[in-house]
Amino acid sequence: MKRDKPIAVFGAAGHTGRFVVAELRRRGWPVVVSGRDAAKLRVVADMHPVSEVRVASIDDPASLDRALSSAGAVINCAGPFLDTAAPVIEAALRARIHYLDLTAEQPAVLAAFDRFGDAARHAGIVVAPATAFYGGLSDLLATAAMGDWDAADEVNIAVALDSWMPTRGTRLTGQRNTGRRYVLSNGRLEFLADPPPTRMWSFPAPFGAHEVVAVHFSETILISRHLRTPEIRAYMNLAPLRDVRDPGTPAPTAADDSGRSSQIFVVDVIVRRGSDERRATARGRDIYAVTAPIVVEAAERLLDGRFSEAGVAAPSALFDARDFVRALSPEPLSVDIR
Repeated sequence: MKRDKPIAVFGAAGHTGRFVVAELRRRGWPVVVSGRDAAKLRVVADMHPVSEVRVASIDDPASLDRALSSAGAVINCAGPFLDTAAPVIEAALRARIHYLDLTAEQPAVLAAFDRFGDAARHAGIVVAPATAFYGGLSDLLATAAMGDWDAADEVNIAVALDSWMPTRGTRLTGQRNTGRRYVLSNGRLEFLADPPPTRMWSFPAPFGAHEVVAVHFSETILISRHLRTPEIRAYMNLAPLRDVRDPGTPAPTAADDSGRSSQIFVVDVIVRRGSDERRATARGRDIYAVTAPIVVEAAERLLDGRFSEAGVAAPSALFDARDFVRALSPEPLSVDIR
């Protein structure tokens, strides 16, 4: 693939932004590192040759225009996305370049679909929110599991983490994103019950049986936009939720030279139609680090034309889901579809 245009990374100095820059450089892409803090951006650029620093702020549209000038796409890594998504999408529309982000926030994804669908189609660009561990990965697994079915009775998603050391961005997002979460029930987005339901889930190794609680992130919005199913239920085991709710839990620490933490995860998706079930499971390490190859794989496919059509869309509405997850396997993901 010709790599004559750089990919801009807004929020490049953040924890996940650094993983995204490193993955782009590993694949040979020139990068524009962008964000508010010039000194922090310079540290990132110095670690990765062929990187250009362009300071920009969501409060200054002209600075965003300069940051995206000559880029082929922009990956927004700066949360909370309730604040950053709209200004960066608007800049991408002005530049007529593809936009991707990493949001787990349901309101940010809903706003992207509702506000920018027509404009993105008219500009001939793709706006791909939540192309990350939360949101995009579950969407890809659900679509891959569904296979040749044209509809399903329900999609059940369960995430198990052995721990969750939240980044500063995760903490800020939790403070900003305080609204009630949506679940898809009877074909409609409805507020999740309070208190949320719990159940037991039999995860594949190494987790096994865990009590899980209903926790819906951006995957519910993505899947509801393109898969024919009236029910989407999403769950998480309890230990990581205790971690992320504890203000004393430290930020992630690197366990090797790649910067990845030792955290492990399983994402387990079961799609049911009548009495038949299909399952897709992904295992890996470090939910922040694994986001980088997911979003960079999507950016590459957009730039080489391997996508369905312009507009705002979920990853699996843009790309062949099975082919996409196979491209990430066996590293950084171990994926089993059956």
